[in-house]
Amino acid sequence: MLFKHLGLKLRLISLNEHNEAQRIPQLLDHMRAGGSVAMVSDAGIPTISDPGQRLVAATVQAGFAIDSLPGPSAVLTALSASGLPTTPFYFGGFLPHKKGARTTELVVALGRAATSIYFESPYRILDTLEILAAAAPEHRIVAARELTKKFAEFQRGTAAKVHSHFQAKPPKGEFTLLIAPATPPKWLTW
Repeated sequence: MLFKHLGLKLRLISLNEHNEAQRIPQLLDHMRAGGSVAMVSDAGIPTISDPGQRLVAATVQAGFAIDSLPGPSAVLTALSASGLPTTPFYFGGFLPHKKGARTTELVVALGRAATSIYFESPYRILDTLEILAAAAPEHRIVAARELTKKFAEFQRGTAAKVHSHFQAKPPKGEFTLLIAPATPPKWLTW
């Protein structure tokens, strides 16, 4: 752990989607008593499809200052290395769990004038890629996994090709899915 490596002895308190509402009063009381709070994530940036946005809002409302020192972000890491247009882009967070809502969202993304970026779990990525391959088999996409981690991987190509790749190689790890704009620029030739 980084804190141990740096010789820091700090009290760690978990903050997740299940306990965030209960932790906020405790953390605000700590700040009111003169303490400080640092929100750190093991992957990505807190509040960006991670817990923490309610704590930030409550901290602002309580009148405390907030500094942000962004760390690795799967969204920006995936976008910058995707080979797709980087501006404009749309970030939709995690895709819906229910297939109907997910299909609707993906069809909208296929028609969007910007690169669309979503998070997807390894348990739904094959189904999601199948939806894309059926709706627009030649549309360019990128499926990136385990970004900001040791075993980062990018699969670039048509929706049909990327789907086929992960049918043959079972998906592992968290995915960041990028969908090219409906009308890609002329320089996008892969």
